[in-house]
Amino acid sequence: MGGAASARIGRFAALRDVRLAAGANGRHRCRSGSGGPAGRRRGRETSVMRRFLLAGVFALCLAPAADAVTFRWANDGDANSMDSYTRQETFLLTFTANMMEPLVRRDRNLRIEPALAVSWSQPAPDVWRFTLRPNVTFHDGTPFTADDVVFSFQRATGPGSNIASFLASVKEVRKVDDLTVEFVTRVPNPIFLEEITSWQMMSKVWAEKNNAVNAAELTRREENFATRNVNGTGPFRLVSREPDRRTVLEPNPGWWDRAEHNLTRVEFNVIANDATRVAALLSGELDMIYTVPPQDMERISRAPGLRLHQGAELRTIFLGMDQLRPELLKSDVKGKNPFQDRRVRQAFYQAIDVQAIHARVMRGQSRNTGLLLGPGVNGFSPALDGRLPFDPEASRRLLAEAGYPQGFGVTLDCPNDRYVSDEAICQAVTAMLARVGVRVTLVAQTRARFFAEVLAPGYNTSFYLLGWTPNTYDAHNVLYNLAGTRGDGRRGVFNNGGYSNPKLDEIIDRIAVETDQERRNALIAEGLQIVKDDVAYIPLHQQTLVWAAKQTVDLAQLADNQFPLRYVRVRQ
Repeated sequence: MGGAASARIGRFAALRDVRLAAGANGRHRCRSGSGGPAGRRRGRETSVMRRFLLAGVFALCLAPAADAVTFRWANDGDANSMDSYTRQETFLLTFTANMMEPLVRRDRNLRIEPALAVSWSQPAPDVWRFTLRPNVTFHDGTPFTADDVVFSFQRATGPGSNIASFLASVKEVRKVDDLTVEFVTRVPNPIFLEEITSWQMMSKVWAEKNNAVNAAELTRREENFATRNVNGTGPFRLVSREPDRRTVLEPNPGWWDRAEHNLTRVEFNVIANDATRVAALLSGELDMIYTVPPQDMERISRAPGLRLHQGAELRTIFLGMDQLRPELLKSDVKGKNPFQDRRVRQAFYQAIDVQAIHARVMRGQSRNTGLLLGPGVNGFSPALDGRLPFDPEASRRLLAEAGYPQGFGVTLDCPNDRYVSDEAICQAVTAMLARVGVRVTLVAQTRARFFAEVLAPGYNTSFYLLGWTPNTYDAHNVLYNLAGTRGDGRRGVFNNGGYSNPKLDEIIDRIAVETDQERRNALIAEGLQIVKDDVAYIPLHQQTLVWAAKQTVDLAQLADNQFPLRYVRVRQ
């Protein structure tokens, strides 16, 4: 075959590859052959003109392909639903937030800024009026209006929803006109804006059309159309969804905001095995991993072309105990509940060596704590942050005084793909409690199964590990959700152990309406002290946030572990 012919075939092959690449990208599709300009003019064009046109088409196709940026990242677990109403869980909410949006959002510095609402005011102490952003459409082209806000409120507080606590203070949402809504709160709420930053708007028309008016109950493993599909207003839209394997997003060309990212395709992969996930990053198959195993941090930091992103996280990891049932579900003690005795709860607390967990399990990537919240959360007090001492002898004595001189058996429910080294933490706790006579059966499972077991409505747990990030960055969120008495479907929804103290409930109610910051912080301190005195929980640590990415990836790492793709840029 001659050189000229080979060159022409090579150019056509290159054009075909570029065309295919551009088509896969979804942004540009260039055509050649009998259907394109060259084909229509083939009978009357000279070979010179054909080469000229081919060169032009080739150049046009090559430009967008050169701009194509695919961002590949991975985590050890999946976002268990594409419906942000099904679970108040950080990873699920941060993932769906790339496609769905709230009325107000947080910027790079975690400050409140307008999103689907352009402005707001308070015509009365118990009324918030929002002016909605005009000319916003959902991914399917449906206009965003006040009807969607009213519907989203009804859905968020209705059957199957796990986010009703975001709107616990709201009595009514009313439409004023197509671009104005009013929220009427039961009492004046000084932190209302902070409470709704994770509440993402849903299309009324789309939900009704697809029989997704109510959220599917995730803890019962129910599904509806919204479980695997999304129709938001956000910067990215869903291309494909393979649960527990891979989810693909692409930019929303009709997004109302200016895009800071330069991504043309996002591929999220679930890689549960730590070694496999790290190997994929080291080999260049991935651009970023969201969960970095502590044992691999040094290796990644030495690898050329990679870097670690580290920062303090607002999440607190803690142990909870069933204090409500007269008999534990998962224990060899029959006819009574050992955790209803404060001495037993304290015995468990003092048997756990958090410094050993910090040094050996977390490899220094944690901050030991005596509270259910840490620095960066309003109401945190260093004076209250002290822990009961690690003292196995005191633990044995307290167990004996409570009537369990030989200890007892209980099951510890633990996730194995949700928090940093979560299963290893539970293994360490199991060994530490064994030294004081407590026989722990560890059940570690994926987050989907774990949350279905320990969360509402069943609360099928006796002893469990959990983490909590207050989305308001305020102590009221922690006290209201984790320590408030259960019963109204909003307060204490994540109080899995059923702890209850009427005095604390009264304080929580006062915190919610107190506008004087000094008095409010004093009430918070009083409430936190009650939780400590009752040994309602066993706080462990705030974990350090560690991500890893190629040095060519620019991103924003936020202290609440949110990962907005709108801030990601990949340098080529």
